[in-house]
Amino acid sequence: MNDLRRSEAPVQFHHHGYVSGDPRIHEPAGTGIDRPAELPDEVDVLIVGSGPAGMIAAAQLAQFPNVVTRLVERRPGRLAIGQADGIQARSVETFQAFGFAERIIAEAYRITEMAFWKPDPADPSRIVRTARPVDDPTGVSEFPHLIVNQARVLDYFAEVAANSPSRLTPDYGFEFVGLTVGEGEHPVAVTLRRTAGPDEGSERVVHAKYVVGADGARSRVREAIGCHLAGDQANHAWGVMDALAVTDFPDIRTKCSIQSEAGNILLIPREGGYLFRMYVDLGEVQPGDNGAVRSTSIEQIIAKANAILHPYTLDVRNVAWHSVYEVGHRLTDRFDDVEPHELGTRTPRVFITGDACHTHSAKAGQGMNVSMQDGFNIGWKLGHVLDGRAPESLLATYSAERQVVAKDLIDFDKQWSTLMAKKPEEFASPSELEDFYVRTAEFPAGFMTQYAPSLIVGEAAHQELAAGFPIGKRFKSAPVERVCDGNPVHLGHHARADGRWRIYVFADGAAAGQPSAVADLAEWLATAPDSPLAATPEGADPDAWFDVKVVYQQDHTAVDLGVVPPLLLPRVGPFGLIDYEKVYAADPAQDIFAERGIDRRGAIVVVRPDQYVAHVLPLTATAELASFFAPILRTAVSA
Repeated sequence: MNDLRRSEAPVQFHHHGYVSGDPRIHEPAGTGIDRPAELPDEVDVLIVGSGPAGMIAAAQLAQFPNVVTRLVERRPGRLAIGQADGIQARSVETFQAFGFAERIIAEAYRITEMAFWKPDPADPSRIVRTARPVDDPTGVSEFPHLIVNQARVLDYFAEVAANSPSRLTPDYGFEFVGLTVGEGEHPVAVTLRRTAGPDEGSERVVHAKYVVGADGARSRVREAIGCHLAGDQANHAWGVMDALAVTDFPDIRTKCSIQSEAGNILLIPREGGYLFRMYVDLGEVQPGDNGAVRSTSIEQIIAKANAILHPYTLDVRNVAWHSVYEVGHRLTDRFDDVEPHELGTRTPRVFITGDACHTHSAKAGQGMNVSMQDGFNIGWKLGHVLDGRAPESLLATYSAERQVVAKDLIDFDKQWSTLMAKKPEEFASPSELEDFYVRTAEFPAGFMTQYAPSLIVGEAAHQELAAGFPIGKRFKSAPVERVCDGNPVHLGHHARADGRWRIYVFADGAAAGQPSAVADLAEWLATAPDSPLAATPEGADPDAWFDVKVVYQQDHTAVDLGVVPPLLLPRVGPFGLIDYEKVYAADPAQDIFAERGIDRRGAIVVVRPDQYVAHVLPLTATAELASFFAPILRTAVSA
């Protein structure tokens, strides 16, 4: 849970001179200087679609001002009402990296428990509350589970992109028509059609190095690269509405699963204190329905909701949005344009993300969350390749990593949506649904993803040195003390989505200034030709590509900054100012070494730009560290 005395990591600024305005607005650089308002004929990356996957990819690529990124969207402007609303804790961790977690938490509805309602055994025509389990019983994250409209999530990512050095803003009013992949520096020819403005209906071609299709379940980009969604046909229909109502149902402001003889409801309170969402069970879809169930009126949905809620009543006064959908579970066989027989022979040029790759029910609150991790994953990888940091082989890891995650999501959602649609008498035990909810809480929260060993994920040969940071899983933050000012902070909260790798050095028992493995490692990182830091471009800040931090075992009063290795106090910016926020100490009240199972002999924990642990190594394993990074860096260091 949140520790109110533990401050969030502040944004660092003033290192290029005094800043009197909003520090979140960066000075324009690279493509952000005199960025053309009109969509150019040639771009490095063209993102199609401004949903969650597209917007986070844009926000990440916007941190690479040397990369020409444009995002096209068929709508004429921003999304007003979004369909998705569930924000899992893993996503809030991601928002922290992009700098807006605190603001979105302040406006969101926070889920702390879930109520389960079932037929009253004494009178099955009535429903009664049977359980109220807490939402995060194990404290899997310091961040909360939230409900907030998808449109607001997109607004925040749009703000990050617009305020970035690239000054990236969406190009509204362009519809994707088709693409072909040819030869040359910009081999992907994308045909777009104007959907708004005086030239509505006209077409033009944009040439791109890479294309990211984030254009939803009916993705034309997916069709253009010959991918198809395969899986179960829809067989159950649900009506969903965002409504304002007067009701005597006592848990209207609590997330609820409601099962009655008349059907089922999933109730989700919404942000703002009055609005709520209801997923209302419309029953089995009959063979030959051919989509007729989708014509169910809002009046019929409300009537069904009242039948399920008996003896309570729902007087709906306003409906902000409603829809009818059929639950289906589908997945594409690949997430890029490289067909199976081409694997290893060419670089992917077109990628698909989010609903373009995987479709499932909305009731586990996973669609937007998994889609954002798709976009985060491909965003930093494209940034590294196009910025000259990494070889093109990095891009093949996107489909390999994210397809497995999508498959796991669909397997989970099949279980959850099947349970949600069951009739009360079909359950093996009265508590089957709530037991499943509690038992599987870590998966929907977003923390079960674990990437397999690959080009960017090491083998677990030294995992015992940092058992609490499993290789391939997200870096689970923990409390520390910042040495320069004694502030208690969360170590992971300082890591921004700026495209940098993190190298966390957990010190051995020696104090700063004494001969130690930390001192030797810092010297090697700073001076060795095979150090990954040697790839940092000349003239750039020493931490431009790699953010190296140390955590000492002593408390902050016992760490003398005057004798800390110079690498850990880098000089940055045009004035060569010292960055003091690389040096941390264990918090005696919540010792990170004990909390995360870190060996007292110390350890190196390498974390990817998208917050996933890439490797765990001994402090002395410099050759192994060099060997890990050698194939990842375009300016390859030799092991």
